[in-house]
Amino acid sequence: MARRVDNKVLPLRDIHTCLDRKVNLFAVILDFGFPKPTKGTDYCSSIRIIDETHHNAGMAVNIFASDAAKLPHVAALGDVIKLCNVVVKAYGAEVNAVFNKKFSSFALYKGKDGDDFVPYQVSLKFCPRDEDKVYLEKLRKWLPNFQPSEDSSYFPMFKEIKGGNNLNLACKILHCCEVAKDEWFIFAWDGTDTPPNAISSKLEDEVDSPLPLQLEPSALPKELLCTFPAVGSILRITSNLGVEKNHLHLLSVGKWVKLVNMQLEVHAGLWRGVFTPFSKLRYTSNEDSLIVERQRLSDERLSVLSGKVVPCSFPKPSCITEVNHVHDRETPVTLMSVLTHSQVTLKFKCIVRVVAAMPCEAEDLCSPAGVYRIRLTLEDSTARIHVFVVAEDGVTLFDGYPDIDQLKRKLNSLLGVAECDAGPGVKSAECGTSTGVKDAPRNPPWVCVHLMSYNVSGTRCFKIVDTKIVGDT
Repeated sequence: MARRVDNKVLPLRDIHTCLDRKVNLFAVILDFGFPKPTKGTDYCSSIRIIDETHHNAGMAVNIFASDAAKLPHVAALGDVIKLCNVVVKAYGAEVNAVFNKKFSSFALYKGKDGDDFVPYQVSLKFCPRDEDKVYLEKLRKWLPNFQPSEDSSYFPMFKEIKGGNNLNLACKILHCCEVAKDEWFIFAWDGTDTPPNAISSKLEDEVDSPLPLQLEPSALPKELLCTFPAVGSILRITSNLGVEKNHLHLLSVGKWVKLVNMQLEVHAGLWRGVFTPFSKLRYTSNEDSLIVERQRLSDERLSVLSGKVVPCSFPKPSCITEVNHVHDRETPVTLMSVLTHSQVTLKFKCIVRVVAAMPCEAEDLCSPAGVYRIRLTLEDSTARIHVFVVAEDGVTLFDGYPDIDQLKRKLNSLLGVAECDAGPGVKSAECGTSTGVKDAPRNPPWVCVHLMSYNVSGTRCFKIVDTKIVGDT
């Protein structure tokens, strides 16, 4: 059994001297992990704590309880916790503490904004002491001047993210919504654009299994979208473990947060963040230098001049398309701007990628009567939308009624389908009839298009107008 040191509070810098012994700690909560079930019957919550003697990396504490309700319910990152009779353990080069439900106890206090000495949550075995207020007051005075020494490269911007790895993000929470019991979608933003992804879905699947416009089960209402920034990518974040609603208050809407050890995936060509059992939320003050810089950069991108958003940086479009010269000098807008514009009937110049088409066969782009009828899926860094190409707008887009081979090349050039040469060594089965190289991932080029919004039975729809494909040969 672990030996107790005494009833005194141990500073974190001395924790390594007390391996396998019970100690008492008073510290600030730097990181907080969502509660999760263990392999047995217990629940566990992992936190990282700091004090004025040890704050560069902090120290991990694993807290166990018979049910989730008995774990710490942290009101705010940066709050203070007192831990009694926790056991100091060494795991490799790191020293941490383990909370044993049989003999350990804790109390939670408000952090730097607190002005009383009454804990807002205590465990059953906790016994307050008169000297507690001395330690609490000392930490509250120290915390406002604490600045984490974290390199910005440790928290990459959205524009710097890469798939297939875990990462940390410093971002602003725009919205949280529950899509199923204990299943949430969190919408995060940092003002920059996520890199575009290859599209792996088969074009012929668009009829029965269309490429999704968003990752959440149903589209957000326009009233909510209008509260989102019109520039910069919005990252959807989900969880692969049940997250209770009473823990999501730590992700306050409108606040900048730091998310640590989050998994990043690509689903249907869209970036998706995932909270894992190892993900944590990190204490972030308003004065945090990294957050102040991110806020400044995002404010610059959203700055308003004469009632208009200052033009943001758009990808350089290819020469595949051209728009009517009347609209050529217009400033491009994002698809989020198109979705949220107050006017229903309006024209927009956009720089987008065409990620799907229905139909995808050149032979089917026109009706038996010779009328174009196509639905395209467009995306940029802010949104995906469906747009239609119908009748005379199709005549303009495809420059009349070219033969099937020319029509195929024009459509493939928009979709980023690699043309199949079917030369020596290439089997015919590897080529699609009108979709180029069979099943190859696509990287559609950025193209300039002109969109028009219109109303159909109260629903806002979009079509491509005044745009022509010119760079297919």
